[in-house]
Amino acid sequence: MNIHEYQAKALLKGYGAPVAEGVAILKAEEAEAAAKSLPGPLYVVKSQIHAGGRGKGKFKELGPDAKGGVRLAFSIEEAKAHAKEMLGNTLVTAQTGEAGKQVNRLYIEDGADIARELYCSLLVDRSVGRVAFVVSTEGGMDIEAVAHDTPEKIQTIAIDPEAGVTAADIAAISKALELDGAAAEDAKSLFPLLYKAFNEKDMALLEINPLIVMKNGHLRVLDAKMSFDGNALFRHDDVKALRDETEEDAKEIEASKWDLAYVALDGNIGCMVNGAGLAMATMDIIKLYGKEPANFCDVGGGAGKEKVAAAFKIITADPKVEGILVNIFGGIMRCDVIAEGVVAAVQEVGLKVPLVVRLEGTNVELGKKILNESGLAITAADDLDDAAKKIVAAIEA
Repeated sequence: MNIHEYQAKALLKGYGAPVAEGVAILKAEEAEAAAKSLPGPLYVVKSQIHAGGRGKGKFKELGPDAKGGVRLAFSIEEAKAHAKEMLGNTLVTAQTGEAGKQVNRLYIEDGADIARELYCSLLVDRSVGRVAFVVSTEGGMDIEAVAHDTPEKIQTIAIDPEAGVTAADIAAISKALELDGAAAEDAKSLFPLLYKAFNEKDMALLEINPLIVMKNGHLRVLDAKMSFDGNALFRHDDVKALRDETEEDAKEIEASKWDLAYVALDGNIGCMVNGAGLAMATMDIIKLYGKEPANFCDVGGGAGKEKVAAAFKIITADPKVEGILVNIFGGIMRCDVIAEGVVAAVQEVGLKVPLVVRLEGTNVELGKKILNESGLAITAADDLDDAAKKIVAAIEA
C-alpha cells in the first residue's frame, strides 16, 4: 500500500525527522488560508498522486508549455493560482503512463534554501536478507538517470538487524553522502529514526528524494515516498486509515476484498492462475507467443467457488481483455472447485471473449467433466503451451 507525500512526512515527523511545515488541501479555495499559515515568502505547491516524476510531469489539459506538478510560488496569490490550475486536472509523468492521474489533493509547503540535494532510501536487500540504506550524492529528479548512467554514484549500506544502525553505519552513510558539520550531526539522529520507522511500520520502501542540505548546513526531508507490506497491515490501523482508494485501480480494490493477489497490467489476455510462480510462467508464455497479459491474478491454493467466481468477474470487467486463460494445477486447490467457480461466474456475467482453460492435478477429470457439460463456449487445453497457443489464436481469429 502506498500513501501520499504529506502523509509520509507527517509519519516521519512523528518519529522526529526534520520536515518543513505544510498543509494538504482538497479545494482550490483552501490555498490562501494554507499559504497564510506558513512562514513564506516562498511556497511549494505539490501535486499529491501515487507516482514519481511529478516535477517533470505535464498536465494533459494545460498544454506542453505549462508548468509541472511541483511548482514554486513567490506569493500567496501565485500559490492560489497554481492550486486553481492544478486541482482536478490530469498529471502525466514517467510513472503514470499516458493515462496520467487526476490531481485531487495538493500539498502547500514552506520553501527551503537548498544547498545540496541528496538521495536516501531504505528497502529490503534480499541479496543479504537485511534492510539497507541506498544513498547517493546525486539526489533530485534525475536519480533514475544516475542509476542508469553512473551506478557507482549509488552506494548501499546494509544494517545488521541485531545491532541496528550503529555509529559505524552512520559514519558510512555520512561518508557516502559527503556530510560534514551540522549535517553530519543531524545524521546521527536522522538515520536511526528512519530505520526505526521503516521497521516499526513494516514498510517495503522508504524513499527520501531529495534529502537536502540547507544553506544553514542542516538536513531536511524535502520529499518522502512510502510503500507498506500489505501482509502486515493488520498490525497498523493507523497506516490503513491513510489509504486513498481514488489512487488505486478499482479492480485491485475489489480483488483485495476477496484476498486475491491481483495486479492490473496493460495487455489484452486475462489470466487466472493458482500460485505466484505458475502465474509468472503463464504471463511469460503469453508474451512468448506475441501477446501481453492483462493482469497478474493468483487465486491462491485454497480458494473456494465464490473466490474463483469473484476473480473471474474482476478479470472480465477489464475492457482491455480480449481473451481469458485459466491455468490451474490442482494440489490443495481442486480442479472441480475451479471449474464450478468458472461456470458460475460465466453464467452470471456472460462470456463475451474467448476462454481457454487448462486443468491438471487433483480431481482433474471431474473438473473437465463440469466444464464439458456446462454448455458454455469453453476451450480445453492439454498443457500450458497448448493453452497459450489456443488463446492467442482465438483472439487473432
